[in-house]
Amino acid sequence: MKIATWVCFFAWTFAVYDFVLFGNLLPTLAADLGWSSAQSTEINTWVTAGTALVAFGVGPFVDRVGRRKGIIIAVIGAATASLLTALSGWVAGTVGGVGVVLLILVRALAGLGYAEQAINATYLNELFADVYSDPAKARRRGLIYSLVQSGWPIGSVLAAASIYLLFPIGGWALCFIVAVFPALFMLWAARYLKESPQFAARHHAEKLLAEGRAEEAKALAASAGVDLTDQSTPLASAFKGESLRSTLVIGAATLFNWLGVLTFAILGTSLLTAQDGKNITFDNALAILIISNATAFAGYVFHGWLGDRIGRRNAIAIGWIMAGVSFGGMLLAPNGGFGLIIFLYSAGLFFLIGPYSALLFFNGESFPVHTRATGGSITNAAGQVGAILGGVLITWALAAGDGWTHTAFIFGCLPIAASGLIILGARNINPRKVRLD
Repeated sequence: MKIATWVCFFAWTFAVYDFVLFGNLLPTLAADLGWSSAQSTEINTWVTAGTALVAFGVGPFVDRVGRRKGIIIAVIGAATASLLTALSGWVAGTVGGVGVVLLILVRALAGLGYAEQAINATYLNELFADVYSDPAKARRRGLIYSLVQSGWPIGSVLAAASIYLLFPIGGWALCFIVAVFPALFMLWAARYLKESPQFAARHHAEKLLAEGRAEEAKALAASAGVDLTDQSTPLASAFKGESLRSTLVIGAATLFNWLGVLTFAILGTSLLTAQDGKNITFDNALAILIISNATAFAGYVFHGWLGDRIGRRNAIAIGWIMAGVSFGGMLLAPNGGFGLIIFLYSAGLFFLIGPYSALLFFNGESFPVHTRATGGSITNAAGQVGAILGGVLITWALAAGDGWTHTAFIFGCLPIAASGLIILGARNINPRKVRLD
């Protein structure tokens, strides 16, 4: 169990490293290739669209082939995307438009890295249900998972730190090339992963059903606490019965929240360095990202702990509403107030990113095993749909002459606060209750 938790932590950390690297390097990539602010956000929007398609397709795949294989494929796919990003970036600089299309397609492949968090959440939710079946011990599940999910700020810090170290040596391309090496570690570590008991039981029972051995299948499913009633495809099951409310509400909340994630986490360097934003130098912007993402680590642990006590839905709502307030204060802070900007930006990421440790585990609690990976991938991909919408709106606002500060408030702060209210429409699940079906 401990080994699986550590492997999932490193898998997520490495996947995040590649995922945020593109956004962090976007200002320098744009300067090198001659893109305007509007052009760079437009390209990022197309990248996000491709990411959403890939992330959406991963869930049904994982519900068919298993959680273990899904983790391995996601990390290797993200690493491959990093190497190809360096190559396609050079092509874009040489041949222009065709190279940009290639770059967008390659970065869409990085959606496998983004999908890693939904796969991790599904896998660990099922492992924890088997290990922490005692209600008293079940209260620890959210806190332990928060440590795994904290791979987001750690991966983000590693990405920013690698830019500091590698960019002066080999430019943005070297930063992407180095991101390939974690895949080698994951190939070695994956041999220690075992399939989750719930998926293995359901998968075996479905094979018995297909062979006409219905009684054996029902007996196996009953012994594992797995429900075989729903035999429709996982994708269809996600939009009916008890799963429908979870799919719509959690998906809508994640969609709105990702407008803010795009604005402040993915395009944070663009906002901080723009003259009509906070007008901070690129090096200082990276320093802010490192400090604030270190704070986000504490946010993961805090919201994981809080969700174990007041329910994950409530912890998510409180965090996201506070994030909208914190980022709003940061935008209103005077540009010369560097310390105040760091504090409010860090507080914003603490409350924006931290609740995802509760959200992803909440996803696993909200769907049955038959459609757990699919439901999680749909709500996870909804975030990328929100990022697409945010990218379109931000690009439109900047192209129309609006400044970064006003744009970030309208299309960042307000949607974040709205997401905190929307999530209250989901079922509030008792964190002491362990779901096996």
